Amino acid sequence: MNSAAQWIILALLLTGSACGPDQAAQLLETAQFEERQNNRAHAKELYEDIIQHYPDSPAAQTARTRLAQLADKP
Repeated sequence: MNSAAQWIILALLLTGSACGPDQAAQLLETAQFEERQNNRAHAKELYEDIIQHYPDSPAAQTARTRLAQLADKP
């Protein structure tokens, strides 16, 4: 991962650290960004974090769907 991407992720995590469901949405955006950057391992980790910490959020449902889709890809 390049330095700019790391700073973006850090900024997203720090700006929403106490935002509850908004944090789930921010993590989801970060996971989707990681997928677009072909960093599936980190995206999966973020999706799993969303499900663990915000299981009833809309973001968790999306994360479950994406994890299932990623599991089907080679």
